[in-house]
Amino acid sequence: MTSHDFLKELDIHAENLGVYYGQWAGSGSVYTSVSPIDGKPIASIKQGTKEDYDKILSEIEKSTKIWQLTPAPKRGEIVRQIGEAVRAKKEPLAKLISLEMGKIYKEALGEVQEFIDICDYAVGLSRIFNGLVLPSERPGHVILENWHPLGIIGLITAFNFPLAVSGWNTAISLVCGNCQIWKGATTTSLVTLATQKIIASVFEKNKLPGAICSMISGSGATIGELFIQDKRLSLISFTGSTDIGRRISSVVHSRFGRTILELGGNNAVIVMDDADLDMALRSTVFGAVGTAGQRCTTCRRLVLHEKIYDEFVGRLVKAYKTIKIGNPLEDSTVCGPVHTKNAVKDFLHGLKTIQEQGGKILSGGKQLEREGNFVEPTIVEISHDAPIVKEELFVPILYVIKVKSFEEAVQVNNEVPQGLSSAIFTSSQRNAFEWVGPSGSDCGIANVNTGTSGAEIGGAFGGEKETGGGRESGSDSWKQYMRRVTCTVNYSKDLPLAQGINFG
Repeated sequence: MTSHDFLKELDIHAENLGVYYGQWAGSGSVYTSVSPIDGKPIASIKQGTKEDYDKILSEIEKSTKIWQLTPAPKRGEIVRQIGEAVRAKKEPLAKLISLEMGKIYKEALGEVQEFIDICDYAVGLSRIFNGLVLPSERPGHVILENWHPLGIIGLITAFNFPLAVSGWNTAISLVCGNCQIWKGATTTSLVTLATQKIIASVFEKNKLPGAICSMISGSGATIGELFIQDKRLSLISFTGSTDIGRRISSVVHSRFGRTILELGGNNAVIVMDDADLDMALRSTVFGAVGTAGQRCTTCRRLVLHEKIYDEFVGRLVKAYKTIKIGNPLEDSTVCGPVHTKNAVKDFLHGLKTIQEQGGKILSGGKQLEREGNFVEPTIVEISHDAPIVKEELFVPILYVIKVKSFEEAVQVNNEVPQGLSSAIFTSSQRNAFEWVGPSGSDCGIANVNTGTSGAEIGGAFGGEKETGGGRESGSDSWKQYMRRVTCTVNYSKDLPLAQGINFG
């Protein structure tokens, strides 16, 4: 086991059990988590099996009514305590994220804060779930709209935000009155485990069944398949690739279940000739290099107006040369490693394909000769219609594309199959409002004078097209975790029919 004091603070041992449903268990194979920083083992976790899964669901079903009948503000109080418990472990959790996932410590602190913030948001939400009171056409009648919990939620999260995305779903779903079973990414099993231990401690302290918020570790091919086939899970929330999301959608909807899908992104930043170039440059570098290009909202395409193209590219290449690549736990590091050895292979293979399709490397382009999974953040000049540009390479490769007009820039933004995040830098009010209007960006996130990354918890997060159409976090995303009931109440002594029908 890697020697780090913060692992002890999080109750992570050399060997750990990876199943929780009110008690800890695990009867499957052992997975050893390794750090992308140096490839060395951190700790191991005993994964779950189908038998463990069945036991979890049995315990959840016993707990469902208890949680549903707990008043929403009291559910909010439990989520408040979860947020405070995470806050108390903010620094060790962030260090674990850096160690196991690879993002720099400053970004990891922000991810933990995002979990805390969504808990705060959910606490307030627990007191203001609002249905409608509608006028009835029948005298002595009123129409009410009620919202009820769905029941049991299946949550499958990805490696790149192993804490924050679980929080978006968990905090909101819990205050809505649902129980849940969570499977985090295998390669960030220790972050999942540490988070679950914090959550479990709150339920146990409040003498509530731990199964309300359960966890199982294991591969997606086995455990994930159990999730999507199980009719007891009313909703599957999945963050990951478009290919896997397509299968999940097909299977879950075939059994009339619900999905929240957060899939591929291929996000563009447009910089017009009237933009504040200093601001656009800072935003682009952060959006393209942050988390080593492994955010769903990473800036992958930089669309530049021809009048500022040469100047901006020159400044961008100069900025890339100052980026310090290294250990994400060191304060001076700007870019840590990519997450796995396979990501390094994707980086190298992607660059080979890019060059075969006419792309020109302007900066970077190499794997670093050192321990761990380190590559150089890379800038590539390429045509917008090169086939590789339509794909999502989940590594730090940024395409720069030249356009002649605002209209052409919007066309380039919209021509890829993904539709998560997008941004424009401009001083033109007309451009800005056309961009956020129906004929502008076709993405779920359309920003003006700020980059593609850095979504806040108050707004709904998600995208269109092959991004899946799901929405998580703020706004009215809570409605996805509940079922709507329309209730007509007759408080009169008569029984009039709607539409003026006279029956008998």
